[in-house]
Amino acid sequence: MLDFRIRPTTTLDQEWVRKNTRQHWGDEMVVAHSVIYCPVELPGFIAESDGNLIGLATYSISGKECELVSIATEITGNGIGKALVLAVRLMALETGCRRLWLITTNDNLDALGFYQKIGFHLVAVHRAAVTESRKVKPSIPLIGEHGIPLRDEIELEMGL
Repeated sequence: MLDFRIRPTTTLDQEWVRKNTRQHWGDEMVVAHSVIYCPVELPGFIAESDGNLIGLATYSISGKECELVSIATEITGNGIGKALVLAVRLMALETGCRRLWLITTNDNLDALGFYQKIGFHLVAVHRAAVTESRKVKPSIPLIGEHGIPLRDEIELEMGL
């Protein structure tokens, strides 16, 4: 089992957050439900092991809702992603949020399984939402993971 710790992001992490976002999203911005997010400008949590940064989760709070905007780990299968989500969940609880939610895409089968295993529920399918997001971020590919046409956003939430 990998030994790691979760900590809040700091300004000293900004370059790594930019690099991580470019690596996992092909750009320094993430688009969900036609909203542009720059993870480097958002609060978040980092997973760290032996001085190496190995995971990142960013979030946005609006009213009593906390949106998990981005999450990525460099190593899978060691509980890093779950620990990052639980750190965001705890922060959301502590700040009085009533809802933790996220958007993923219809092609992201691994993420859909992961989120459901850790307690998220499917609450909505936003048909053709990725088509709309391409108007904001044209670099979003037409074909996603597993050769699946990338077109819909799936909304999941976890009770708080």
